[in-house]
Amino acid sequence: MNTVTIQDNKTKKYNVLPIKADCLKITGKGIDQNWKYAEVLSEFVSPWDKKEIRKIEFRSLYDTKTIFFYFKVEDSKVYIDTSDNKISNINNSDRVELFFRSSKSMDPYYCLEIDPDSRIMDFMARPNKQFDFDWNWPANDITVKSSIEATFFTVEIGISISSLKKFGLLRNGEIETGIFRAKYNKKEGNKYQPTWITWVDPKTENPNFHTPSSFGMLKLHNF
Repeated sequence: MNTVTIQDNKTKKYNVLPIKADCLKITGKGIDQNWKYAEVLSEFVSPWDKKEIRKIEFRSLYDTKTIFFYFKVEDSKVYIDTSDNKISNINNSDRVELFFRSSKSMDPYYCLEIDPDSRIMDFMARPNKQFDFDWNWPANDITVKSSIEATFFTVEIGISISSLKKFGLLRNGEIETGIFRAKYNKKEGNKYQPTWITWVDPKTENPNFHTPSSFGMLKLHNF
């Protein structure tokens, strides 16, 4: 098992390793043996909250057709808002997030926010938090499965290489990516308050993933 090292330069990088085509099976549990070959990213921070962060592992692999993502999040008190099936429920639930952009201008960029029940809040965005919730990642180009266990939950995602190219997100074997987590903690009065967790510290005064400084780089090795 390889471990990612923290980069000294301004842009953090994660190395996505290749695997043979059609050999990784997405189950939502992260049990496919191919995952043991992936680099492990676990350097996540919450710059705006002193609360201790429980361990998060992120892994990614790719083949000729698909790039795969895997989150394992330690959490024995998963919170999912199930009051109805609206997008706002996902926005109020524990979740993992992937943002992709084609350039630092972030015009546009694409967001995937996925809760432990595999519900997806996917949308296209533009600077200053202009969100288009009528946009969705093409259904044939994305697969999401998840699993909730006693002390952790897992999320697996598969995205077609062709769709990443179509949206101008995969260039020269690289994808500019934000990797995030929202943890909802119970407060007084049965209310929940989020702790915002990120791979890259955007150096903002208040929590903000929707800013150019929150992105790192995924490098597809030997692409």
